[in-house]
Amino acid sequence: MSLIDDGIQAFLDAMGVEIGLAHNTLLAYRRDLDKFSHFLKLKGIDEPGSVTRDILTDFIASLQEIGLSPRSVVRATVSTRLFFKFLVAEGILKDDPARDLPAGKLWRELPSILSEEQVERLLTAPDPSTPLGIRDRALLECLYATGARVSELCTLEAGNVHLDESFIRVRGKGNKERLIPLGEQAISAFRRYLGEVRPALEKTPRNEVFLSKNGRPLGRDRVWQIVQEYCKQAGIDGSLAHPHTLRHCFATHMLEHGADIRTVQEMLGHVDIATTQVYTHVSMDRLRSVVADFHPRSRNKK
Repeated sequence: MSLIDDGIQAFLDAMGVEIGLAHNTLLAYRRDLDKFSHFLKLKGIDEPGSVTRDILTDFIASLQEIGLSPRSVVRATVSTRLFFKFLVAEGILKDDPARDLPAGKLWRELPSILSEEQVERLLTAPDPSTPLGIRDRALLECLYATGARVSELCTLEAGNVHLDESFIRVRGKGNKERLIPLGEQAISAFRRYLGEVRPALEKTPRNEVFLSKNGRPLGRDRVWQIVQEYCKQAGIDGSLAHPHTLRHCFATHMLEHGADIRTVQEMLGHVDIATTQVYTHVSMDRLRSVVADFHPRSRNKK
């Protein structure tokens, strides 16, 4: 397997576990990137660092030449751009050759989110009378209270949880650190977990906050399983049962309650505010729905 193929597999793993993309979406990414890998092999290229903007342009042109539909070409372009963005974020590449590659305006999906009532059901699903239930409540509260990525949660260290000052320090993409405030309920859940449960889970000294029953740090796969289990208990659609849903909920609910978009951008760790603006579209969809349901002059009124 080439370094390109290794990178593609790592990208797909991250999209499936951390972002929680649907199986069919991952298959589409796989098909697009397999075409890209095949194209590079024909050119004798087997590592990401050898890919240039001209090579990417030639790849897109080759897709058009073999008769792919415009939508399929746009999707393949998006897949390629996301792949290289991932490689840069992971520190595998320093520069992104696909950064300015035109992606077209097809194929934009808004993130799926839970209602505030659904989030409440999810957060209260863990059994507070059991050690792992106390841990899981703290984990879920942290995801929703901070909008942290699952990878940031798994690597969160005890020394970076500052409950008296009401914030945590996370290390995000590109090894960049940021501070995120904590609300009262998250602080309460953290205090109980750190005081009553974590000391018993820590078989040998560990820096990571969230530990398994065997004393090892929780991995991304296990966090995904935990969220899935509690979504099922709470009667929440399985398609929304992944940690990144709570990140989407954090951002959308903050904006719906009047938070400044720049503040949300900073807490999410987005470099480009355009990434954060997708959540304003979700909020606007909800506002339109409210108007349609409750305004006296709405056409939905009977």
